[in-house]
Amino acid sequence: MNKVPIANKVPTANKVPTANKVPTANKVPTANKVPTANKVPTANKVPTANKVLKNLARYPATSLGKQHGVGMLEVLITLVVLSIGLLGVASLQFVGSFANKEALARTHAVMVAQQMSERLRASTVSSQITDGFVVHNNYFDPDLYNFGNLTCGSGSSDFACHCETIPATIPNCQTGDCSPEQVAVFDAYQMSCSLVRETPSAELLLTCDDSDNTDADACTAGSMHTIMVKWPMRSWRDQYKKANQKCNAAGQQEYDCVVVEVTL
Repeated sequence: MNKVPIANKVPTANKVPTANKVPTANKVPTANKVPTANKVPTANKVPTANKVLKNLARYPATSLGKQHGVGMLEVLITLVVLSIGLLGVASLQFVGSFANKEALARTHAVMVAQQMSERLRASTVSSQITDGFVVHNNYFDPDLYNFGNLTCGSGSSDFACHCETIPATIPNCQTGDCSPEQVAVFDAYQMSCSLVRETPSAELLLTCDDSDNTDADACTAGSMHTIMVKWPMRSWRDQYKKANQKCNAAGQQEYDCVVVEVTL
C-alpha cells in the first residue's frame, strides 16, 4: 500500500523536443563556393621534368637526327670560311717573304756597287796620254770578276770555294804593297766575294763607254764608267715583272740589276 505511485514518474513530455535542433536550412549554401571557372588553367602550369621527358620520348629518332644535322652543317660552313681566311693569311705571308728577299738582294747590290765606285776613285792615277785621271786597264778585264780566273774542284759554293781563304793566284794587298795592276786584280776578287756572300747567283760587271778608242787607256779620262750588279729575278706564279733592258741581253735569263755610273 505504501509503494510510490506510478503517477509520480517524470513524464516523457519534458524531454527537449526535436524541433529545437538547428535547422539544415541555415547551412552555408553551396552557391557561395568559389566557382571552378576561376581556377588557373592547367595549360599555364610549368611542366614537370617527368612530363618533359615524356614529351621528348614522343619525338621520333629521325627528328632528333635532323636537328643534329643542322648543327653539323653550320660547323662545316664555319670551317670553310675559316679555311679561306687562313689561306689568305698564308698567301700574304708568302708574298711578303718573297718581297723581302728581293729587297735584301737589291740593298746588298747597291752596297757592292757603291763600294766598287769608291775603290775606283781610290785607285785613280794620272793619265800619261791625256789630262785627267784613269784606272788601270785590268779593272776592265771581265775574267777577273765573278771568279772567272779561278777554278774549284769541289761542288761547294763560290764563296766557300774561293773566298774563305785567298787563292794563291790573287795578290794579298791587305798585308803587302801592290802595284796598280795587282790592286785591280785584288779589288775585283774582293768585290766578287762580297757580292756572292749574300746573293750567290749575282754577278758584278764593270764597263766603260770609252770616248777615245785609239789611245792605250781602256777607259780614257773623262769617260763614263758603268758598274752593274745583277741577279736573277724570281717569278711569282710564273710571271716576271717587266725586265730592265740594261740588265738583260737578248735571249738571257731574266735579271734585275743596280747600275751606278761614275766619272773619274
